[in-house]
Amino acid sequence: MDLPPGLGSRRSAALTSLSIPHETGAAIRALGPMGSSLMASVSGRYKESHRPRVPCVCLVLENSPWGSRQPFLSWSSTSIQRFSTCLCYNVNRKVFKKSVKPGWHYFGRKMDVADFEWVMWFTTFRNHILFALAGHVIFAKVCSLISPRHRSLVYGLYGGLTVLVSMGGGFLALVLSHCFILYSVALVKRKWIVFVAGLASLATFKMEPFNTWQEGFVTGYFDLQDILFYGGSCFTIMRCMSFALENCEKKDGNYSFADLLKYNFYLPFFYFGPIQTFDQYHVQANNPNLTRKQREMWNITTRALLHLGAILMVDVFFHYLYILTIPNDMKLVKQLSDWSLAGLAYSNLVYDWVKAAVMHFDRGINDWLCKYVYDYIGGSHTNVFKELVATICTFVVTTLWLGPCELVYIWSFFNCFGLNLELWYAIGEAMSRRIRAIFGALNFWTIILYNILALNSLEFAKLVGKRLIVQGFPLSTLSVLFVTYCGVQLVKERERKQALLEDPEPAAVPPTPKDMPPKPEEVGKK
Repeated sequence: MDLPPGLGSRRSAALTSLSIPHETGAAIRALGPMGSSLMASVSGRYKESHRPRVPCVCLVLENSPWGSRQPFLSWSSTSIQRFSTCLCYNVNRKVFKKSVKPGWHYFGRKMDVADFEWVMWFTTFRNHILFALAGHVIFAKVCSLISPRHRSLVYGLYGGLTVLVSMGGGFLALVLSHCFILYSVALVKRKWIVFVAGLASLATFKMEPFNTWQEGFVTGYFDLQDILFYGGSCFTIMRCMSFALENCEKKDGNYSFADLLKYNFYLPFFYFGPIQTFDQYHVQANNPNLTRKQREMWNITTRALLHLGAILMVDVFFHYLYILTIPNDMKLVKQLSDWSLAGLAYSNLVYDWVKAAVMHFDRGINDWLCKYVYDYIGGSHTNVFKELVATICTFVVTTLWLGPCELVYIWSFFNCFGLNLELWYAIGEAMSRRIRAIFGALNFWTIILYNILALNSLEFAKLVGKRLIVQGFPLSTLSVLFVTYCGVQLVKERERKQALLEDPEPAAVPPTPKDMPPKPEEVGKK
């Protein structure tokens, strides 16, 4: 059975390619965490007559509809605010001591610190990363003025020296050894060998006893050691695999080992990503034209201000809506109504969307997975079986990337199920937009469930599913799905109108006299 033409291509085309901007832009976009959970994008732009685009594996927030789904947040804001205020004055409870710390003293508000990634980036690691990136920008600017042809070499040398100073010579030697092994595999020019070697190397950082043995190469101990170790090593494997796979596509000769080192040790992407595929990096790093595009500085400034606004909004969330701390107290959560529980679950999803928009992490992983796994296995994306195999293989790689464990297995299952749910209902020929919205509402709640697994706990996910599906049936279940259905309809209608504005349908050309059929009397005369 075949898929509708263009479905798979639109699915992979949903990705927004990440490219290395100029030095200032690179420093801004480099602020991304290592452990952001991979989420599925539910946004899609299509015309009324088009099939729904099956979402990509990872979150792409450029067209994210979270801003259009404000009615969801109004479900239970009053209830959540009431519980949050109660929590703010009961922080001495044992459950809240670790996740609620002093915050805005003048406003009398405590701060939710349950998300270690956000706290790490904007407290612990903020000064270190700003110092390192400031040096990168200065050296890059000087090199661009003096010797623009060798700027990629300077980037690599500065990144390598920074890694040496921050993690020591043992870690640098470990990274170089993995680079050398995968470069040797790249010379064979067999993609399946590259996948086997690359995934095996990645598994050594996820499984014992190989993991502990490699950690021994890092001497001493400091607060960020584990994060820098896993970030630098795992992202190195992914970049080396991208280099090796691109080398397999190169028809004449091979890329040099120096090209791999310059690509891997580009500092803004080394520890925390995002991953930029080697083909994109190589084109831009060797581009002699360093002139800025029109209004590029304006675009960089605008995005920086938008990111700052999003950061402030998340900070308000942490001081007034304790959406990450409340699920830690199951006794308190069980007292919430069905609507408040649904609103709390949705608020966690909105927070993760906003965080991913600020951090720019998922975009690179999205590109990597779709380019080298999903598109490579799925081919033209017209065969259902190949599409299914490509989706499953994509989440197998994702599971290994996140680290095999029970929560990741459940997360991958729900993610893959939600993705294939849209694939299955996209097969039909006469599906209307309203029918698609029904399936979209169901798929949207699978997204919320595996998002809860990533941010909270398995117990909270079980409670949400039990209350909304089993105990709340039929009133709460149908009510929540109806509100979700209305929100999906609202978003899809907005996206349809936006797509028509960006790509209007060509006007019908009136037929010329030559093309018009002859009249009956003219036929008789002939």
